Amino acid sequence: MMDNNLLYYIFVLLIIVLAIVVIKKVAGCMIKAIALIIAIALILLIYFACLQ
Repeated sequence: MMDNNLLYYIFVLLIIVLAIVVIKKVAGCMIKAIALIIAIALILLIYFACLQ
């Protein structure tokens, strides 16, 4: 169980960092919103996949 939590946090940090990099590189409010939604969706997907 501890390994799953550690793995989950590593993935979340990686996704957050990638989302920040994408948002800084890409201009436009609509594209930023889409990138944020995708990052949140990935975090939720990994969260539910690790817990079940």
